[in-house]
Amino acid sequence: MTYCVAMRLREGLVFSADTRTNAGVDHLATFRKMHVFERRGERSIVLLTSGNLATSQCVISHLCERIQHEDQMNLYTVGSMFGAAQLIGDTINEVIARSELGQQTGGVDFGLNVLLGGQIAGERPRLFHIYPQGNFIEATEDTSYFQIGEVKYGKPILDRIINYETTINQASKCTLISFDSTIRSNLSVGMPIDFATYREDSFELHIERIAENDEYFQSLRQGWGSGLRKLFEQLP
Repeated sequence: MTYCVAMRLREGLVFSADTRTNAGVDHLATFRKMHVFERRGERSIVLLTSGNLATSQCVISHLCERIQHEDQMNLYTVGSMFGAAQLIGDTINEVIARSELGQQTGGVDFGLNVLLGGQIAGERPRLFHIYPQGNFIEATEDTSYFQIGEVKYGKPILDRIINYETTINQASKCTLISFDSTIRSNLSVGMPIDFATYREDSFELHIERIAENDEYFQSLRQGWGSGLRKLFEQLP
């Protein structure tokens, strides 16, 4: 399983994804679920993936291959983030249809959810949730964040804190607390966390990988846990 969060705020965008995949309690592995397509000064695009790992890798490979062919529509030639969402949705449809046609599925779920966000010159930053069927919805000022994967454990803190006016710094802090809550409650989500922020019109993503021993993450984890216990003890 996995946990991914993406936010569309007035200041820009926030992206985060864990890196754990598992096929049972004795088979854990680390795979990147954040994928970046960027041309400085012209476009910055981020994809977060959750679902069938084979489908995810195949979709990303197709998107990368298309970049090598200028005669094909790709993530470096689409004119808008809406066009990018359509391209990714169509690619998901193609990959899943081929997988289901060519294999004995045996109940295997080939589905893939994608969070797509970024900015292309000429429009404001945008954020989409693309479903396994290839259709998608867009974040608005009223619904400023999306989650995919193991969403239930980290959702309460996001619902209480995040809105369109939340600053990127505050949203980043809240996102990491959301991840800590999820990791504590679900073994299928784990460190390290890939984290990225984007400020509107900068066309420059700031990306980092947060490890288990990261000092800031550990301080948030300890402060949040002790703060909750202290507040609980003060309640009548």
